[in-house]
Amino acid sequence: MRTLRAPIALAFVTALVIAVDAPARADSPFTGGTWTLLLENDRLADTDRHYSHGTRLAWVSDKQTGGPDWVRRTLDFLYPFAEVRAGRIGFALGQNIYTPEDIARSDLIRDDRPYAGWLYVGGSVHAETKQTLAGRPFDILDTVEIDLGMVGSASLAEPTQKFVHELIDTTRPRGWRHQLDNEPGLVIIGERKWRTLPVMFGGLEADMIPHLGGAVGNVFTHLNAGSTFRIGQNLWLDYGPPHIQPALSGLEAVDSKGAIGWYLFAGVEGRAIGRNIFLDGNTFSDSHSVDKRSFVGDFQLGAAIVYRGARLAFTHVYRTREFDGQREPDSFAAVSLSVKF
Repeated sequence: MRTLRAPIALAFVTALVIAVDAPARADSPFTGGTWTLLLENDRLADTDRHYSHGTRLAWVSDKQTGGPDWVRRTLDFLYPFAEVRAGRIGFALGQNIYTPEDIARSDLIRDDRPYAGWLYVGGSVHAETKQTLAGRPFDILDTVEIDLGMVGSASLAEPTQKFVHELIDTTRPRGWRHQLDNEPGLVIIGERKWRTLPVMFGGLEADMIPHLGGAVGNVFTHLNAGSTFRIGQNLWLDYGPPHIQPALSGLEAVDSKGAIGWYLFAGVEGRAIGRNIFLDGNTFSDSHSVDKRSFVGDFQLGAAIVYRGARLAFTHVYRTREFDGQREPDSFAAVSLSVKF
């Protein structure tokens, strides 16, 4: 339990470091930072079903190392064996779209997942520390994000998908009248990443980034754990490319405007699912639902290149079956562009 509580405690105190110190600093944390546009879509992976599309526009501040003495002392108390290095804050706007497999049908497809959308805004705090575990040094990233939004027609998923499908002249979705009811959504996400020092060989670097976290709320509730392996050059520039929850994700920020780096990566994550509104249906009203599976796995492969503060990343994600009766596993692709200002 301490492992899961620690990211929340450290990240929120880091938010105080940034917020309290901001008015006195000429280089305010609300200037600069990294902007990221992230698109995820199943058609990019040559499918058209279930998790249909995700869009996320996010900003993460540059590292902030200042702060009042009392805040720094609080951080040192919370992490007596860690060197507190820096903190960040972030904001995001996103939309996810979910559909059954056969979107040409207008009737209620009882054995497939509901039509649903999720439109949200999010705020996040990120704290970086350095720790030695079992004699090995690690860079540690703690992240807490709170997302607030709407599920149902208020998510605007229906007009968004219909507009895009008409624009690209593909199958028109006909079953949106069966989508989930309008419901306010809240998700609190906490996660810790351990980044190992890179191993050098043949002019290349390799590292591992294990992670452990969880989410709680009426939209998602789960525990997750996994790891990402990377090989390339200048891996210190980030913690891997970002993805949309609940997939395993890096950090939207890029650490340098001057360096050039690249890497190939492979990742795996397992999730123990307590709640997924897009399968379980509405919390406070009767709606279409399916019997979700309690354990879901993601496997991802991809590549990223960082050039003077800009990162372009492509990822292919394979996801195991999420509900009983699902014919086959799903896959989707993600493309992200991050630019540091």
